[in-house]
Amino acid sequence: MTVELVVLVAAVLLVISIAASAASNRLGVPALVLFLLIGMLAGSDGPGGIAFSDPWVAQAVGVVALVFILYSGGLDTDWRRIRAVLGSGLALANVGVAASTVLVGGFATLVLGFGLLEGMLLGAIVSSTDAAAVFSVMRTRGVNLRGDLEPLIELESGTNDPIAVFLTVGLTSLLIEPGASLLGLVPQFVVQMALGTLGGLAFGRANAWLLNRIRLPQAGLYSVFSLGLALLTYGITYLIGGNGFLAVYVAGVVVGNRNVLHKRSLLLFHEGVAWLMQIVMFLALGLFVFPSQLAPVALNGVLLALFLTLVARPLSVMLALVVSRFRLAEKLMVSWAGLRGAVPIVLATYPMLAGVPEAGTIFHLIFFAVLASVLLQGTTIGLVARFLGLNLPGTPPEATQLFVPDVRLNSRLLDLSIAPGSSWAGKSVMDLGLPAGVLVVQVQRGEQRLVPSGATVLEAGDHVFVLATPETLPLVRPLAEEIGEGQAGQALPETSSTQSPS
Repeated sequence: MTVELVVLVAAVLLVISIAASAASNRLGVPALVLFLLIGMLAGSDGPGGIAFSDPWVAQAVGVVALVFILYSGGLDTDWRRIRAVLGSGLALANVGVAASTVLVGGFATLVLGFGLLEGMLLGAIVSSTDAAAVFSVMRTRGVNLRGDLEPLIELESGTNDPIAVFLTVGLTSLLIEPGASLLGLVPQFVVQMALGTLGGLAFGRANAWLLNRIRLPQAGLYSVFSLGLALLTYGITYLIGGNGFLAVYVAGVVVGNRNVLHKRSLLLFHEGVAWLMQIVMFLALGLFVFPSQLAPVALNGVLLALFLTLVARPLSVMLALVVSRFRLAEKLMVSWAGLRGAVPIVLATYPMLAGVPEAGTIFHLIFFAVLASVLLQGTTIGLVARFLGLNLPGTPPEATQLFVPDVRLNSRLLDLSIAPGSSWAGKSVMDLGLPAGVLVVQVQRGEQRLVPSGATVLEAGDHVFVLATPETLPLVRPLAEEIGEGQAGQALPETSSTQSPS
């Protein structure tokens, strides 16, 4: 195929997928299933006739896709919400994945005829849930869960990918190196998780600092810069021996819970990139699957999907949350909300590249597991939430964290004049540390009047007009006394179109 034809085919598939996403709600089918079917129709066994069977390309694309999906998930994670369920979420992410791996591995060995290690490998690949799949389905199905359930599901689906990747890679290495020891993976796992967590914390702080300090000529470059920082976080953490996927998610959480320039546009941009990556991965799975080869494994695939959904997932959730405060109905909801998505697609390429004999069969069984998860659980998640009495009425809130200033009729306008040597001089608006409910609305610098952004750097002699609610006035007064106050409560001077430098 020529480059022009490849571009045309990619564009057609993407546009069709977006159109399918818009129509999915009316059809009553999750959009991810439609992406999968589009990929199958475009594949070599379908009318599209596109031959795509290179596992290396699929893995490379999948790793990049997973980095962006996890980073976007981290950016959307509100630390204040997940802090209350941190222990339960980490138990689900680790104990739950390990238990699911063992249960599915035992089923594959005893029922499907796999060897023990091959069965465990299959279990590891399908063990993790997918944050993008879970929340895209929940939003389109009008699911708004009570209490701490959504933060719990969010935390689990964002943090269980690293252990699934580790188990998949480790079990694959045991299959191709029979002399290797299973116990030898334990210290390696501890090191990877520790370095991944520390790397994520360090890079998250560094990324937020860089986004606030760098001055780029165009606002759109901040989004591109953020993409580069996400890839840098993964790459460097991986090179030093840490788990890059965990680092990316943790870094996203750190950046998402700090004040950064152009935060709203960054969140929306990364959400769009995550959707693109999700579409790409489901299209890739569809292209990889040969429908003519599904018949021999169809029965085993259905059995695996049913066992995973109805037995392995519920039991692993019950085990992981055995000492938690969650009720039985809430545990059942967590179990049913554990959708599979792009991650198993990426992981299924590892045994293919390593030359594991059962890799082809494993991949086609993964197809059934992902399809059944999205189709069965995705179409009924709202019904199950209402049946268990856990769904709140109304539309679920948006996941993105947007700043909405608190402006009221009784808010006061303060004219703060910055004296030489003031602690505000030389600081950007974002670095002032103003309490919630306080908004800098204008800066007058000589004859120039600036509409400030978070990046506006204040100078000695500036008049800073601050809008404060009655509750925040006592907090602003000490600041005013420190830097020197003008006339409090005066009318806001006329603004010009002059913007602050970014």
